[in-house]
Amino acid sequence: MNLTVLAASGRTGIALTRQALRRGHTVTAIARDPERIALPDSVNLRKVAGDVNDAASIAAVVDGDSVVLSALGTDRAGVLLSGARAVVAAGPRRVIWLGAYGTGKSADAAGEGAGVLARVLGDRLADKVAADDTVLAAGGTVFHAGMLGDGPESPRRRTVGLESAPAFDFGAVVSRETVAAAMLDEAEAPDFPGVVALPLAE
Repeated sequence: MNLTVLAASGRTGIALTRQALRRGHTVTAIARDPERIALPDSVNLRKVAGDVNDAASIAAVVDGDSVVLSALGTDRAGVLLSGARAVVAAGPRRVIWLGAYGTGKSADAAGEGAGVLARVLGDRLADKVAADDTVLAAGGTVFHAGMLGDGPESPRRRTVGLESAPAFDFGAVVSRETVAAAMLDEAEAPDFPGVVALPLAE
């Protein structure tokens, strides 16, 4: 497949790009500074500059044949919604978006942990929810991951819908490699179009 990875220079974006190449896909990797995409050059990898605050730079890369996987994260409110709007406006075939478990549509399933997360996120919470809703309204899939960590892909990983979601556990870490693998599975064989899914380590 031809895949487009947004925020490809971050730790989750690197994992997505690396795993996609390993699976034999062609990847267009977008970052504000493409030189920070710390992967070796490959005939199947194209590194391009793009900024979600500049919708034209996203539209220049994303088109109707694109399957976009976003690892966009930020500590500033407004960036996620700008990114979601820019990606959706570019009209890709599919969008697979990374969000946070315990926000928006997964808040009820998460239980008490959602309240703690809301206090931690502050004004970024509304931004996350609005970005997710933008992607879902366009038929995309939003992955709500719990606490992210480093480490290898879990051999017992699974992806579930909100109806099977466990309560939020701040001690339950899911590796970025596991999340990336779940998102790529969804790109290859869509099981959760238009809804929120949870990547679990076991």
